Amino acid sequence: MKTHTIKSLIIDDDTLIRNLLQKKLNEYLPELNTSSIARSGSEALKKIKTIQPDLIFLKVELDDMTGFEMLDQLSEINFQTIIISSYSQYAIKAIRFNAFDFLVKPINLKELQQAINRYRAFVKRNKKLEENGNIEPRLVLHTQEGDLQLILRNIIRIEGERNYSFIYLKNQKKILSTKTLGDLEYILSQKGFFRSHKSHLINSTHIRNYPNSSLVMLSDGSSIPIARRKKEDFKNWWESFQ
Repeated sequence: MKTHTIKSLIIDDDTLIRNLLQKKLNEYLPELNTSSIARSGSEALKKIKTIQPDLIFLKVELDDMTGFEMLDQLSEINFQTIIISSYSQYAIKAIRFNAFDFLVKPINLKELQQAINRYRAFVKRNKKLEENGNIEPRLVLHTQEGDLQLILRNIIRIEGERNYSFIYLKNQKKILSTKTLGDLEYILSQKGFFRSHKSHLINSTHIRNYPNSSLVMLSDGSSIPIARRKKEDFKNWWESFQ
């Protein structure tokens, strides 16, 4: 049976690291096409548009911009990202971009292999979902127990609590996420979600009533406040769905 080729892009200005990475990826994940490389953020932006990769390996400390600045310039991210850096403190920022994994240089080959195995499992699950016709947009949360995939239309609202968030689903289930509300707003703001208040992110699909400029009613019966400074933005946003 023919193996599906995974399109990848290696973004790193260090030739030695790129060559090592390509060699190990060819060994661990032969179905991965590792021929595409970029030596800068600006070159990467052009290649992402051209080749539309499934997976990128992204060095944070590029010459012309950081890897995060490069990601910020993309209107939509349709690939998984494994971020590579010499500085472990960037791992927290990687969470904001919903990075698939974070590897510290010098790259530990065992950790690289584990990341690849996780990605292979991720691809296998998604392929099975597509074969079953279940390809609805999802929020993918990477946890220590594995990847948690939440269908967007099943998320009613998200409530922030300091450095955590509670995700409320329509089956009355509540999930605790280590992502902040700001992280989730960044991921979901172009997918029908609106941050109506410093503590609340709501899904347009589940708005049932908008009785006044300060309150919105959701399908689970909850009443979510609209912050004063958000009133006009919310009105314009909501009218765009009508």
